[in-house]
Amino acid sequence: MSRELLLLVDALAREKNVDKNIVIGALELALASATKKRFPEDIDVRVEVDPATGEFKSFRRWQVVADEALEAPVRQLTLEQARARNAEMELEQFIEEPLPAVEFGRIGAQAAKQVILQKIRDAEREQILSDFLAREEHLVTGVIKRMERGSAIIESGRVEALLPRDQMIAKENLRPGDRVRAYLLKVDRVSRGPQIVLSRITPEFLVKLFELEVPELEDGLLEIKSAARDPGSRAKIAVKSNDPRIDPIGTCVGMRGSRVQAVTSELGGERIDIILWSADPAQFVINALAPAEVSKITVDEEKHSMDIVVDEENLAQAIGRTGQNVRLASELTGWELNLMTLEESQKKSEEESATIRNLFMEKLDVDQEVADILVQEGFGTLEEVAYVPVAEMLEIESFDEDTVNELRSRARNALLTQAIVTEEKLEHDVEDLLTLEGMDNQVARLLAEKGVITKENLADLATDDLVEMTGIDAERAKQLIMTARAPWFA
Repeated sequence: MSRELLLLVDALAREKNVDKNIVIGALELALASATKKRFPEDIDVRVEVDPATGEFKSFRRWQVVADEALEAPVRQLTLEQARARNAEMELEQFIEEPLPAVEFGRIGAQAAKQVILQKIRDAEREQILSDFLAREEHLVTGVIKRMERGSAIIESGRVEALLPRDQMIAKENLRPGDRVRAYLLKVDRVSRGPQIVLSRITPEFLVKLFELEVPELEDGLLEIKSAARDPGSRAKIAVKSNDPRIDPIGTCVGMRGSRVQAVTSELGGERIDIILWSADPAQFVINALAPAEVSKITVDEEKHSMDIVVDEENLAQAIGRTGQNVRLASELTGWELNLMTLEESQKKSEEESATIRNLFMEKLDVDQEVADILVQEGFGTLEEVAYVPVAEMLEIESFDEDTVNELRSRARNALLTQAIVTEEKLEHDVEDLLTLEGMDNQVARLLAEKGVITKENLADLATDDLVEMTGIDAERAKQLIMTARAPWFA
């Protein structure tokens, strides 16, 4: 039997082009499976094959678990039971005892063979996948082998890939035998079918197609900084030249539009706007909204948004059909874009000025005239009034030194009062959280600042959310959430 096993291992390893150790591992599992069938109970069996001689040994195993975790006595032992056999055993370890050698009949051998072949098929599939991924080919070209519920199974060399229905360009009619290109979206190692998942709608697919058509991109002379798509309809890419002698837009368009046209054809007629990238966010947004002309642009760094003013006649063009143009420009630039007419911009500006004016009148105890002067000079918060250098405020013609010092003093007192009120509210807000086992004051305060002020609020969070809010490690975050959820299971 031992010699036959070794010959089988060598033959399968060569035939299937997989590592000999993988075949031995599969053989051990197969022998364990066949051995278990000799026992009426669902015991745990481990088989060890000697790769040099082919001899094998079988062991019955029990895992050491805590008393409350004991669920299957035929495969588990409590710590007390395990230490009665071996005083050095610890939780999660295995205790083993040898099993007598088992002779396999025809049925046992057949079952072992099936397990081995399945494991080898899995290993072979994994090897093909690893070889494919090692080539780092993000752009996959293949032939549609068959259609399954609207999705396409694509054959690329020895690899099968899945192009899901929701990753196809709308209205494109793909059929078996068609040759297609797609972007490698992800690898799904859990799937029993094709593990490579492709996409024809992701912006990265558009970028890879341009890299295929424009050699200057591969050479590093040009660079695509970002891309946004409404698949099958319209797209925008932002390009930058790393060589001042090269026109990035003209190079991507190609002679008589040949390069961009090749990409458009691959994407089912998708119209592509090629935008000049700019390090200045406002200029980048203006470029992205072309051909609509921008009259004025206001950048809000804190909210990462821009208010863009366009003429009435340019508004529809800037927005685009069903908001497409502004939506793609927003995705391309990474900024939230608020389009408005001059009239709407003035109205918004007046409302903001009125809010700031009322804040100054209330908190600084000044009349409307003084508040208006501060607003006109660009002051928007109490912090600015309190901490802007005195010299800058003295440049305001209407203010003398005494007025400036008084305004700064009142602003600081208002901020101090505000801070005290906030602190008292925070102390009140964290009371419920601090009753939770494992919670400390610092974490409770960080949560309260984000609006999480009760154990119920905390119980609703995901581990990732809690880590992001507080900076604690994932294990502690998980423990806090599970403690907060304890009443759910009571």
